[in-house]
Amino acid sequence: MTRQIHRRNAAVQVWTAYLDNRAKRNRDARFLVHGVRPITQALAHDWPLETLLYRLGDPGLSSWAREILDTSTVPAVGLAPELMADLGEKSGGPPELVAVAEYARGELASFELGEPGEAPVVVVFDRPNSPGNLGTLIRSADAFGASAVIVSGHGADQYDPRCVRASTGSLFSVPVFRVSGTTEVSEFRDRQIDRGVPTRIVGTDENGERAIFDDDLLDATILVVGNETSGMSAAWLAACDRTVTIPMGGSASSLGAPSAAAVALYEISRQRRTFTR
Repeated sequence: MTRQIHRRNAAVQVWTAYLDNRAKRNRDARFLVHGVRPITQALAHDWPLETLLYRLGDPGLSSWAREILDTSTVPAVGLAPELMADLGEKSGGPPELVAVAEYARGELASFELGEPGEAPVVVVFDRPNSPGNLGTLIRSADAFGASAVIVSGHGADQYDPRCVRASTGSLFSVPVFRVSGTTEVSEFRDRQIDRGVPTRIVGTDENGERAIFDDDLLDATILVVGNETSGMSAAWLAACDRTVTIPMGGSASSLGAPSAAAVALYEISRQRRTFTR
């Protein structure tokens, strides 16, 4: 029989804090996962889950939630509907299932990617303002086959529930690293080159040196996308081996960061489907 909680206690207070208290998430190295696809993807990718929280009482659980509780080895705790409502996102009623997940382990300093002859893609998001935008970019990176995402500077938290939800579970299939600035990424590029994987840092900028479709993106690429408000910092512009721009025909001067990333990743994918070395 699983444990059941009917009144707010210390454990519920801790779980509730993970919704919007980034410092608490970081201290405990725990975060919440909401939604059918994110939870399903977390389980499919063997992401370390600490607890599955489920809703007690009526209405009953869906066949999806019941199957997960019946087949998963993750400890389950039943919560009264009003407690699950406190753990849910702002819209809608009490969720039927919420996962308490552990942070991923690993640092960019020890990360190796690809072998000689391969051309992996990594995306850097410079100081993202919005957790939703970060999650959307992670989703695009996953969709177009990027091998990792790097968050640079003091930006949005990839473990914010809004980011996890916006990623639609891609957070659990694409490694996400955090770095303080350009140095760690430049060192990663240099290590890749030393391993026989020629790699360049390519920045997207409205004043880029050439149109993205005129650039050769067949080699391993570290694609840098700037902050939603101010674009790439001067440090990132200096760190790039080259910059590209996305030509537009409307009155807008630039695309939003997730959109720019998706367009650039599509162009990289298109070139690799069309051309060979």
